[in-house]
Amino acid sequence: MKGALQHFRFKLIFYLGIFEQEARKSFVSQIKKLSDIERETSICINRCVDLGRTSLFIAAEDDSLISHSSVPLPVDAFLERLDDLSMGYCSHYNSACRSSRENFLESIEKYLYVKKGFRRSTANNQAEPRALDLHSVLTHRSGSAVMLSVIHSEILKMLRLWGLLDFDVEIFFPHDPHGLPRAYDKQKSKESDQPHIMTVQMLLEEILRNLKDAFWPFQCGAADSLFLRAANAANCIDKFNGFEDSGYRLASTKDAQRRLDCGVWTSVHFGDMRRALSACERLILLRTNPKEMRDYSILLYHCGLYEQALKFLKLYQDMKSSSAQNPSTDPVSNLEEDAVKKLIVRLNLIAMEEGWTRPGYVRNYLGNNSEPW
Repeated sequence: MKGALQHFRFKLIFYLGIFEQEARKSFVSQIKKLSDIERETSICINRCVDLGRTSLFIAAEDDSLISHSSVPLPVDAFLERLDDLSMGYCSHYNSACRSSRENFLESIEKYLYVKKGFRRSTANNQAEPRALDLHSVLTHRSGSAVMLSVIHSEILKMLRLWGLLDFDVEIFFPHDPHGLPRAYDKQKSKESDQPHIMTVQMLLEEILRNLKDAFWPFQCGAADSLFLRAANAANCIDKFNGFEDSGYRLASTKDAQRRLDCGVWTSVHFGDMRRALSACERLILLRTNPKEMRDYSILLYHCGLYEQALKFLKLYQDMKSSSAQNPSTDPVSNLEEDAVKKLIVRLNLIAMEEGWTRPGYVRNYLGNNSEPW
């Protein structure tokens, strides 16, 4: 199965431009360093992947997709900002900070959240793009919990390299809408802290899933499942199964499909197909949940890329069957699997009737950086 996934890796960058491809290749070069053990390593212990650099490669690809700039995002310049941020703490550092480990870690928090003014994005603005990209967070000093965790961990990494940090720490990742990531002495950790420890794999997944959620083209729907919203737009869900939509949601879904049919890939507050595809692709490359292939395939279907959509659906089913999981009793999961089966039947029919022909707008839609309006 790993070989089958490798087969698709080249195709995942087929529609990317030069700058996007370079950012994608740089991202892949970082995650290739991850072994199974290192994926489960805490971000404070990680020595394998440069999380700041990898986060900026993610931002660089998205920036190239939408900026139409003749130059790529200056990753090195923003890495210097991260280094300057860490260096700035040294002038803030004094003997009082060393009176105890708690005072030392508290002084780092005060430096980051008070002196430098970094803050958590409000609950209403969690999906704002500039809260999800590291270069924007470094510029505006407002970001998601995962971006603040990256910055906090990078400061701790530099302080350790300079010999100022000589004990083991962890970062407490908040799961509430308002909390801030905070460092604490690992020796004093409690069992209740375990769900709040971020591993390298979890952090990268969180970054990409936040982007996927923010840019999913079908934002409105009764289901929390992104896949079901897209499947509903494709008429792959039976209404009598309890998946009923309001008139507003139905109109929003139809409008999303209309925009895609016209080749409009981005719209304010209504997602961005290219960035959603890009987030799905990188989650697949990160070897996360097989459901990412399923979600990717439904987006490919809406793009008119029927052959590729079917390949990824079949790959999803193969990986799912090889995992030997017990049948789910969750009604949402069952509804998702019903939609997958319907979509596979439809794609097979399309293959027989049309021989994988696709709408003429697809090439422009995915391969042209001209403005959608």
